[in-house]
Amino acid sequence: MKIILDTNVLLSALIRDSITRHLIISLNDSFYYPAQSFDEILRNKNEVLEKAGFAEQEFELILLTLFKHIYLVKSEELKPHLKRANRIIGHIHSNDVVFIAAAFAKDAVVWSNDAHFQKQKEIGVVTTKDMIKNYKKLIEKFSQY
Repeated sequence: MKIILDTNVLLSALIRDSITRHLIISLNDSFYYPAQSFDEILRNKNEVLEKAGFAEQEFELILLTLFKHIYLVKSEELKPHLKRANRIIGHIHSNDVVFIAAAFAKDAVVWSNDAHFQKQKEIGVVTTKDMIKNYKKLIEKFSQY
């Protein structure tokens, strides 16, 4: 399955050594993130450092580790889908247009816990809870071997 990560999911993975981080690193799904949104992560760096309680070097190491498992979606790939994505979610939350466009570009779902993604019906949305359920099913399936 191809999955577009919402920024809040990615920030959650940066802040804590949580199930979210482990899912991104452990699952063989294809994770994607819009390249043009990368600056949003960097804008939130100080907040991440404060909440996580670690140094800048640790932030960079965790970010690098996560992005070994995440592909960037280039702006050129998003362009053909931006108008459609804007019609779908622009009136709900304009910052999320790129995530819907990325989902169209990669034929993917969006992983987000934000309720506004649920207000649209064009793109599938999974929550962290959904991801955990699927992860547990995989563990159960392969634990018999």
